[in-house]
Amino acid sequence: MSSTKEYLIPFVGLKNGKHHFEYQLNNTFFKIFDYDEYQDSDIKVSIVLEKQSNMLELNFKHKGTVNVPCDLTGEDFDLAVKSKMKLIVRFGEEFNNDNEELLIVPYGEFEIDVAQYIYEMIVLSVPQRRVHPGVKDGSLKSEALEKLNELTIKEEKEIKEEDENIDPRWEKLKKLLTDK
Repeated sequence: MSSTKEYLIPFVGLKNGKHHFEYQLNNTFFKIFDYDEYQDSDIKVSIVLEKQSNMLELNFKHKGTVNVPCDLTGEDFDLAVKSKMKLIVRFGEEFNNDNEELLIVPYGEFEIDVAQYIYEMIVLSVPQRRVHPGVKDGSLKSEALEKLNELTIKEEKEIKEEDENIDPRWEKLKKLLTDK
């Protein structure tokens, strides 16, 4: 986690008011955290830091795509992700990040590392169940789906053949169960 120097925001030299920071992320960012769930990623992160005399307010936004495998078919696809997050930074006696929306930093601090907050915001914006959009609208063509379609057709034919070979005595017994 020593490669997060570019995600350090020095707030001491900034005037009171709003300041904008932007980052363009790809998989090298996630390698910092040893996270390899995405085959590829292209995400734009924008941070608005509002400096006040006694606190800082950070508003994070991200929008982009991550390439992930579909949970149903295993096919890779680009999943659109976007999210917002707000973080308030106050000054106190000692560092405390127990609250996810409030960060307390010691009085002597002069910069804040936002890499961990960016990482968590992006990872939490990806849904647990990832389904290829082609599966939802029926337009996805893949080997796995073709094989499944072949198997389901054969199963239906086998069931029909079994129904034809049923002993007529069993049919009369089934009627007794349904004629209550």
